[in-house]
Amino acid sequence: MKSKKKGKNLWRDHYTDKAQKAGFPARSVFKLEEMQKRWKILRPGQKVLDLGCAPGSWLKYASQIVGDSGRVIGLDLKPMDQPDKPNAQFIQGDAFELTQEFLDEIGRDFDVVLSDMAPNTTGIKNVDALKSAALCESALATAITVLKPGGSFVCKIFQGEGFDAFIKDVKKYFTKHKIFKPESTRKQSREIYVVGWSKKGGSHVRT
Repeated sequence: MKSKKKGKNLWRDHYTDKAQKAGFPARSVFKLEEMQKRWKILRPGQKVLDLGCAPGSWLKYASQIVGDSGRVIGLDLKPMDQPDKPNAQFIQGDAFELTQEFLDEIGRDFDVVLSDMAPNTTGIKNVDALKSAALCESALATAITVLKPGGSFVCKIFQGEGFDAFIKDVKKYFTKHKIFKPESTRKQSREIYVVGWSKKGGSHVRT
């Protein structure tokens, strides 16, 4: 039992150290990198919205991929330093309470919306899964509001209660989707990623 715990710590330290050496604040960057290598979700010149972006690994990675001709905006309730790249911007605020004025400012022409958000967990699987699904439904509503037709959506969700309903909603708004568990995710973890491509025309009406 002791050696098993040590192995988990070594696994965590490996990815954490690897991320820090590469200049990223968190190892979550490798999950997005895996999806990028597999599907090329991000491309030069794109406009990207990163929901719940702190501590900034996905924001930084996306800004590197879209390049100087692209733009990445990150939103989070937590404070965070501004990115050091001119094509990236951090805005502190609630990603799910976007006012009309704010939407007019950032635009509704995003190519990609990313969400690596996770709820504060309780340790009760069904409760945590439902909380994760609720976050994802809110992220999806935001994505449908700001994505241009043909845009893509990447979202982390916990498997369990609410998962099937969320997938059904993704199918409603995107012509193609994939469910993916990155190799850099712990095998025992219930977190999984859903990728939606080619947003259908029209916008979700936020209520």
